[in-house]
Amino acid sequence: MRILRIPNRSVFALLFLFCLSSSFLYFIYVAPGLVNTYLFMMQAQGIMIRESVKTMGSQMYEQVVRSTYAKMNSSLNGTDYPDDLNDSETYLQTTTFLPEDFTYQANLMCPERLPSMKGPINVNMTEISLEEIQELFAKDPYIQIGGHWKPRDCIPRWKVAILIPFRNRHEHLPILLKHLIPMLQHQRLEFAFYVIEQAGFHPFNRAMLFNVGFMEALKDMDWDCVIFHDVDHIPENDRNYYGCGQMPRHFAAKLDKYMYLLPYDEFFGGVSGLTVEQFRKINGFPNAFWGWGGEDDDLWKRVQFAGLTVTRPGGDLGKYKSVPHHHRGEVQFLGRYALLRHSKERQKLDGLQNLKYFPNITVEALFKNITVNLTPELAPVRHY
Repeated sequence: MRILRIPNRSVFALLFLFCLSSSFLYFIYVAPGLVNTYLFMMQAQGIMIRESVKTMGSQMYEQVVRSTYAKMNSSLNGTDYPDDLNDSETYLQTTTFLPEDFTYQANLMCPERLPSMKGPINVNMTEISLEEIQELFAKDPYIQIGGHWKPRDCIPRWKVAILIPFRNRHEHLPILLKHLIPMLQHQRLEFAFYVIEQAGFHPFNRAMLFNVGFMEALKDMDWDCVIFHDVDHIPENDRNYYGCGQMPRHFAAKLDKYMYLLPYDEFFGGVSGLTVEQFRKINGFPNAFWGWGGEDDDLWKRVQFAGLTVTRPGGDLGKYKSVPHHHRGEVQFLGRYALLRHSKERQKLDGLQNLKYFPNITVEALFKNITVNLTPELAPVRHY
């Protein structure tokens, strides 16, 4: 039997044709993705440039107004604000605290824009211990136990409760407090922090923790609004005002992990806020979302169903940095899409009204810790 012999030249020709066709097919498959990525990057740059130009004039005008107000305010309250208020330690070391017997000026309400609100914050995500943070802010005699603070030089315009869902994020909490406390002080808000920690082994239920924190915060005082704040989101601008006047509000409109672009129009994650009345009206967050994802989209739907409109900070005010994680994130909740299809029917059944919990409460120097062991039986969802 004669063996079929193929010339070497033909073999090389076949290999060349095969490689050429494979490369051609690969290019056809990959090219659209490369083009889309390039167009997305160009679009992102265009949006950033356009917004910068749009806000340049208003920022120049605002700088003149703030400079004028700074001279008036320093003569009024005796406080000399340093040029760099972005660093909490610098702020505490250079601020002259008002005496204990200081009395409020008659009818002097804190304005929403102050010279202490400098704009961009120098975010430092270097890890620091909670003990170091507590020692740092112990220099401020007006931060009460539990992290409750209110201004002494004017009447606070809003009373704001900051709710932080928590589990195994011990490296994130001190970084958040280090940046957020000075920012809220610059804004002259009355505030306190509530860290709602989930114990047990069930998947993380961020929404249910927020509901627990809301109920517990209202036992302390009559708050005007609540800010739902992820522990790993650090604001980059202290003029992102956490007051209650434009609620419902989505504060974290531009995250660095999304290239500072809004992922989709209905995105309501990271940092959001509602007035107490609004949150009760929509029956709070849903309790049925066990694991990562979906609860913010459901909250957006609840807000829309209630006839409310979400606002967002303009320009670069809504920029946030995400603190890197050192461990695996929470598992995704695969049933979120089925629940989202029935958001309207479930809104009156699942939320504040069907919530049960048994908290273990401790009061720390800078926050109140509310630990709960959550199980689905504590907030059963009936069939609809």
